[in-house]
Amino acid sequence: MKKRKLLLGIVLVGIITAAYFNYPKLNLISGYASKNMASSVFIADRDADDITLNDNNMPLIKLADSEVLEENKSATATVYGLMPRTAVFKEGLGTVLINKEFSKHNFDIVPNRFKVQDSLPFPYGNNGVVDTVLENVAYDKLEVAFENAFKDPEQKTRSLLVVHKNQIIGERYIRGFSKDTKILGWSMTKSILSTLYGILEYKGAIKMDYKPFSQEIRMKKPKNGITLNHLLRMQSGLEWDENYFKISDVTRMLFLDSDMTLTQLNKNVIAQPTEVWNYSSGTTNLLSGILRDQFATHQEYLDFPYKELIDKIGMNSMLLETDLSGNYILSSYGWATTRDWAKFGLLYLNKGDWNGKRIFSETWSNYVAKPTINSNGSYGAHFWLNAEGKYEDIPTDLYSVNGFQGQRIFIIPSKDLVVVRTGLEEQTDEQFNTLLKEIIASIR
Repeated sequence: MKKRKLLLGIVLVGIITAAYFNYPKLNLISGYASKNMASSVFIADRDADDITLNDNNMPLIKLADSEVLEENKSATATVYGLMPRTAVFKEGLGTVLINKEFSKHNFDIVPNRFKVQDSLPFPYGNNGVVDTVLENVAYDKLEVAFENAFKDPEQKTRSLLVVHKNQIIGERYIRGFSKDTKILGWSMTKSILSTLYGILEYKGAIKMDYKPFSQEIRMKKPKNGITLNHLLRMQSGLEWDENYFKISDVTRMLFLDSDMTLTQLNKNVIAQPTEVWNYSSGTTNLLSGILRDQFATHQEYLDFPYKELIDKIGMNSMLLETDLSGNYILSSYGWATTRDWAKFGLLYLNKGDWNGKRIFSETWSNYVAKPTINSNGSYGAHFWLNAEGKYEDIPTDLYSVNGFQGQRIFIIPSKDLVVVRTGLEEQTDEQFNTLLKEIIASIR
């Protein structure tokens, strides 16, 4: 009897201990589930049951139950009835997670859009595609590459699009997705942020050696030497923990903070600039805050990405989400169709020229594709690289726009090629190498 009571006591203590250490995680789990549900329903116009079955069916997140309320465009998630979190969709701004500070914020100021109706086909317009057969493309070999990309359900590829010589030569979607489906780019959005700085530089409004903290009296002196270049290359030396599997800097920022531009700003300096390379979503949102400071009004800040980049190159499907304080969450939350993501890749393939209009300087594409010190040749300025042959069968001039769960825009200048892959499962370097190798083999 005593042994049974002792065993029961040990089990009870174990349960209480587990609950104590894991209860705070429920906030993040229900936060992710509700945010992802609301954004997928009200931005991408997808079915809630499909999101539950697929997008939210991942470790820990699948523990959450989500309910969508169409009347107020929101989604609420709980974990076994505990820790309810609600995300609300705001037109033009995306979805925000409600917290105790929600009532302090208003959502009256929204971005103006600058969409232009035209009769041009892809990529310079949205009136269909060019249907010309390119003589140097072996379409039968390209079809094999597409078949291999979609045949394994475990890879969970959702769309694949290949552009050669500014023309779509291959395009496919799984059931439930189409050329009109907006897809979350996750960290692909980081490259949008980088491009906005490239545009400002081209306009002469900012330089990469600008030190955003040099005039901040409240900033500790070690931060004064940090430049935009250091931040764009993730080598500022600011402390950051990018771990999505625990309560960390990045999960607190995305699912708890009202102003995501401050999260890394308030971190300590752990190294001098360039001494370490440390991938950080906090850095990107810090840069979003610095970007906001370049404009006299909040309206100008909200309009800038659409006026000078997104709508200017016809990425009309794109929506950038904001936090509760009205800052663009450029670390993670950009939505666009597969074709519009491809347009972004083509802008870089064409070195900033868009059908005769210059968006950023020709040298900017070289800048973002220049390897960053201590990144092992894998990172430039908010772009990923193949400088040291990570994809062993692919040209080393490849650079890419990468996001969670295998979202990719591959830009290969030497092959005049842009490849967009979206999905629900991260791919290995070997899998991406095989995909790109098969696509390249189809081009003579």
